[in-house]
Amino acid sequence: MAKRLKKSYKFAFRSSFFIVTTLTLLLGLYMYYTAAVRWLFLLCFALSSFGISFLIIQHRVERFIYRRIKKIYDDVSLLESTSFSSAPITTDIKTLTEEIEKFAKGKKIEIDTLKIREEYRKDFLGNVSHELKTPLFTVQGYILTLLDGAMDDKKVREKYLERANKGVERLIYIVKDLDMITKLEAGGLSMEFEDFDIVELIQNVFDLLEMRAAKKQITLTFDMEYKEPIMVRADKERMQQVVSNLLVNSIKYGHTNGTTEVSVENLIKNKVIVRVTDNGEGISKEHLSRLFERFYRVEKSRNREVGGSGLGLSIVKHIIEAHNEKIYVESVVDVGSEFSFTLEKTSNNEE
Repeated sequence: MAKRLKKSYKFAFRSSFFIVTTLTLLLGLYMYYTAAVRWLFLLCFALSSFGISFLIIQHRVERFIYRRIKKIYDDVSLLESTSFSSAPITTDIKTLTEEIEKFAKGKKIEIDTLKIREEYRKDFLGNVSHELKTPLFTVQGYILTLLDGAMDDKKVREKYLERANKGVERLIYIVKDLDMITKLEAGGLSMEFEDFDIVELIQNVFDLLEMRAAKKQITLTFDMEYKEPIMVRADKERMQQVVSNLLVNSIKYGHTNGTTEVSVENLIKNKVIVRVTDNGEGISKEHLSRLFERFYRVEKSRNREVGGSGLGLSIVKHIIEAHNEKIYVESVVDVGSEFSFTLEKTSNNEE
């Protein structure tokens, strides 16, 4: 399909005006010094000269400039996702310059975005490779040891099979988390909204993690006694996962004899904010902006020692955002961290 030509008459009009004005003045001076000035003749001359000049200049401009500018449009239109492929060709240089600048700016943003994505992709693939490689090699090592003769010893066999099983469980855990986060990002994981008591849900998670917290002598507690239920509207199962992931993190990186405190506060009329505060190791400021990235490690060696898939906080962020809510983090090294997220209250709450 041929491109449409967006005509501009400014150049032809101005050029014709200057040419006719000059020629008319020269002709008028000539008539003044040689004979009487014939004003009607001068007017007819000016009008006819203007019309002829305008047509000739406009035609030549379109033919001369159009062919060169069309090549620019054709070259640029070879790139995908460009508005130039469907835009009418303009012969106005100012408009063309503005369009080219706008196009260049847009492409620069696209290139910068692609560079960031490429770096993220490399980082992600490296992290996935490492996270899967460690348990795979562990399982392989135990199995090869058994095949080399250790299978004959019943105690060694059972011990190594148990360790290999733990490695497989870790692989399954990572794959499940990856599957969930992929669905969350693609919008393929449906949310089942219902009304429930967030205080009761948090207490249930406290009970589930009681033994785990006791091993590190960490106390899980509310900031106060909540005598009345606080009803929210969300996906109960996903919110339990959010609270559980945040509490597990606070236990992992908490100090022995430490405390993790949860509070539920009114934020605005139809919102509450849930805060999970601990007095653990804390996180330095430079890591906070990347804390919710998949597999991001604050301190790689320390984080891998405590286990986990490295996807917990990323899953938390995606679940909260799937509820159209916000999550926040504040932390000071050797003081502690606070993760907080908002939820929608239901009409069952008393004003």
